[in-house]
Amino acid sequence: MANVTETKAVKSEQTRALIVETALRLFRERGYEATTMRAIAKEAGVSVGNAYYYFGSKEELIQAYYDELQEEHVKACRAVLDRERDFAPRLLGVLKARVDTMVPYHQFAGKFFKFAAEPTSPLNPFSAESGPARAAAVAIYREVVDGSTLKIDPEFRQELPELLWLYSMGIVLYWVHDSSPGCRKTYLLVERTVPLVNRMVAMSRLPGFKSVTRELVDIIRDVRA
Repeated sequence: MANVTETKAVKSEQTRALIVETALRLFRERGYEATTMRAIAKEAGVSVGNAYYYFGSKEELIQAYYDELQEEHVKACRAVLDRERDFAPRLLGVLKARVDTMVPYHQFAGKFFKFAAEPTSPLNPFSAESGPARAAAVAIYREVVDGSTLKIDPEFRQELPELLWLYSMGIVLYWVHDSSPGCRKTYLLVERTVPLVNRMVAMSRLPGFKSVTRELVDIIRDVRA
């Protein structure tokens, strides 16, 4: 009985992955708006009802893609987070891993971005639907901070992971529009800005900057409330 249940679970996951893979291919070939759930089901070799069983809408399919990309990023970060203890190398490694995992999808990333940029879209990174993926992303940057030797104000330390996630979103936005071979300019942007971020974070410990840091923390908390 256990073997039958396990086999069904494996088959279910394979079907789900096939639907996502097929959807991404059709989005790339036909465009997001022109691709219907019926077309996705037909190409994947499943019934329309079966496609809707796994995903209630096309937006859920893109969200599944985001989730998978996030899982890939977590795995790609593990080596540098296990090896490094200084803040800057940890952040640099995590951001480079982020770009590494995104590069294979660069050719159609722009097609998704215009929907993700819509404030009311569930694909918006700040939407409720994107909450789990957003929390998982912030958690990576919390590990960057908590696993480092960084010594900063406790309240600033608590808010820093979300600020680093916002910084990473800026990197993603640049990457979407990066037409350089192999997204070389995006990697360069990461390499040149991480030292700046590191210095700004370190400066938060200086007496003259503590009041500024605490004001920044207050702003973050007021905006979030």
